[in-house]
Amino acid sequence: MNDGLVLIPTYNERENAELIVRKVFSLPKPFDVLIIDDGSPDGTAAIIRDLMAEFPERLFLEERQGKLGLGTAYIHGFRWALDRGYQYVFEMDADFSHNPDDLVKLYDACAHQGYDLAIGSRYIQGVNVVNWPMNRVLMSYFASAYVRFITGMPIMDSTAGFKCYTARVLRTIPLDRIRFVGYAFQIEMKWLAYKYGFRIKEVPIIFTDRTRGTSKMSKGIVQEAFLGVIKMKVSSWFRRFEQVRPGSAAPLVSVTSASETR
Repeated sequence: MNDGLVLIPTYNERENAELIVRKVFSLPKPFDVLIIDDGSPDGTAAIIRDLMAEFPERLFLEERQGKLGLGTAYIHGFRWALDRGYQYVFEMDADFSHNPDDLVKLYDACAHQGYDLAIGSRYIQGVNVVNWPMNRVLMSYFASAYVRFITGMPIMDSTAGFKCYTARVLRTIPLDRIRFVGYAFQIEMKWLAYKYGFRIKEVPIIFTDRTRGTSKMSKGIVQEAFLGVIKMKVSSWFRRFEQVRPGSAAPLVSVTSASETR
């Protein structure tokens, strides 16, 4: 077993499933992969089952009945990873919008530089997005600005879905209290890591829109995120967050770009 596990939720990703798995396994740093498939009717899970014979002890599959949401898929994967002793747990999309080569940079930030959460950031060094229509770029960029304004959380890409958590973060955050299931889940997890005082690093990446398959974004997901940020902030006023570094008067969090030195 390797010390890092890459979680990849899938729903109708037959065009990408085998390609993304083989790409991750081609990296110089070895990672294990867990696919969490929500009953894809296109046969995504069957493709992964065939690959498991080729990559025993490195490729795993959890099949769920029905489309249950991105957040619940990741929480399922977090628990699976913690039960098996992984030290670094990654979130990554199946559609190559996240470059698997960048897994190594996220791993380095946590394993060698001492950060608790590494975020693959589209906005820490300008706007690094390829093949998105301008309205989608603007919506994403200003969504992160909106989150910073409401929460005060100094993260440039608060909706990013390409991340590395240490096991310590996932053991500290009460996963059974996560309320959001769509893309607001990504904001909520960063917010909780920030409130608990974990050290966070934004690592610059280039995000490239998918070329195969179809996007899962919807108006409902956007609305959940917009209203959810306000609810999340208000509820934090009535909740106690025990700092991971006792004695600190404020969360001891460092949000930096990869170009900065420690």
